[in-house]
Amino acid sequence: MSDERAKNANEQYFSASPSSKDVRKQLEITLRDHPVTVETSNGVFSAHRVDLGTSVLLRHAPMPPLEGTFLDLGCGWGAISLALALESPDATVYAVDVNERAIELTRHNAQVNGCGNIHAGTAAEVPESARFDVIWSNPPIRIGKDALHELLMEWLPRLAADGHAYLVVQRNLGSDSLIKWLAENLGEGYDVSKYASSKGYRVIDVHKLA
Repeated sequence: MSDERAKNANEQYFSASPSSKDVRKQLEITLRDHPVTVETSNGVFSAHRVDLGTSVLLRHAPMPPLEGTFLDLGCGWGAISLALALESPDATVYAVDVNERAIELTRHNAQVNGCGNIHAGTAAEVPESARFDVIWSNPPIRIGKDALHELLMEWLPRLAADGHAYLVVQRNLGSDSLIKWLAENLGEGYDVSKYASSKGYRVIDVHKLA
């Protein structure tokens, strides 16, 4: 990996303010049968395409409710948020990231694609009272196991009763062990299972029992 690519890889996960040059690129893509035009840039996750894991999640996750409160955890430039907002235009979609450039791109992409129901920001900008009917996430596995566990245990308990989180995780990066860990640590009020498998990825379903 080149020094520039390594810097971008680190920034997409850890940096609130990427130091790489903000070079915008326009993509025309389709998200769950919805054609969209988006901008991406350096220093954000999967800047040149829809990441394979995200594609697997979007292909296999079930249709979300028509309305409710949704969360895209680790939104990057907004692919998952846009898919949720276009599938359920009457829902409220929170798009969360630590990366300010990612948040700015998600806000821009929401605006140009007519998704006024997307609210992009940092974790601190999500109301503490918010409970989520749906969480979709391609979580940042490479932040390390401890940090990942802390992140998931911060947000998954905020599922509403009978809510579902769908997480896409690469099989060789520990998806099966994560299923076991989540089941043990979330406890009896949750059902954690493998929902789908494709292209070396698992889609994990975390269901908060009613």
